[in-house]
Amino acid sequence: MPRNPTVVRTVPALRRAVDAFRAKKAAVALVPTMGALHDGHVSLVRLAKRRAKRVVVSIFVNPTQFAPTEDFGSYPRTWKEDVAKLAAEGVDLIWHPEVKAMYPDGFATRIVPEGPATAGLEDRFRPHFFGGVATVVGKLFTQVRPDVAIFGEKDFQQLRVVTQMAADLDLGVKVIGSRTVRERDGLAMSSRNVYLSAEERRTAPELHRVMKETAGRLRAGEDTATAMAAGAALITKAGFALDYLEVRHAASLAPIGSLKDGPMRMLVAARLGSTRLIDNIAV
Repeated sequence: MPRNPTVVRTVPALRRAVDAFRAKKAAVALVPTMGALHDGHVSLVRLAKRRAKRVVVSIFVNPTQFAPTEDFGSYPRTWKEDVAKLAAEGVDLIWHPEVKAMYPDGFATRIVPEGPATAGLEDRFRPHFFGGVATVVGKLFTQVRPDVAIFGEKDFQQLRVVTQMAADLDLGVKVIGSRTVRERDGLAMSSRNVYLSAEERRTAPELHRVMKETAGRLRAGEDTATAMAAGAALITKAGFALDYLEVRHAASLAPIGSLKDGPMRMLVAARLGSTRLIDNIAV
């Protein structure tokens, strides 16, 4: 039977635990999560174990990245199941702070990212989001002081924002992206997939199918604007309310005209019923 990871809930306890790892010259990997863990998160943990001797997983539903109209209160919380999954993977430490441990009374400092955070993708629809992400991840990096941190590629703009922040602020953390884990029908795994009705769940894989089809048209030399417009029309026809379908430079997230302009990433966000889905693929 796997041994449960140590759980710490205060910054002093976290520091003592990480200092014990450091005393044994062990490299430390951090996997930041908001809980409700699925196989995508497990893949991040497994990559972390390949990159470091000790693995810390944070579980913290961060209120500063939710707008008042979003699902902070109803965001899935599955603590017992999460601990069991992490125990099975041999995680060493779970950092599970209360909100007041992360944002104590009088907290007044926030990170305001630019660059990839202002690319006109998620930030256009959730202008509060990346400030909240950058602030909490900045805190996690300074609290844990990991050698590496593992993030999923499904939240691709977030990955670019965090990578830029770690470099710009000299945080000494190597940020590593891990490939998106998908269901057998192509739907990107997400904690929010539980919100989908049975009918919506059958429709949801159309996002990935249309992206693959559109990427194929781009690789075949079709005009970018024409291919993207056709893809957007297919997504809307399938029943989604489309926020964006964009092809961008894979590193900077700047708009891109053709494959000749550099490596491309296709990114999508769309609502299906009350559930907002995001995804991306390399082109």
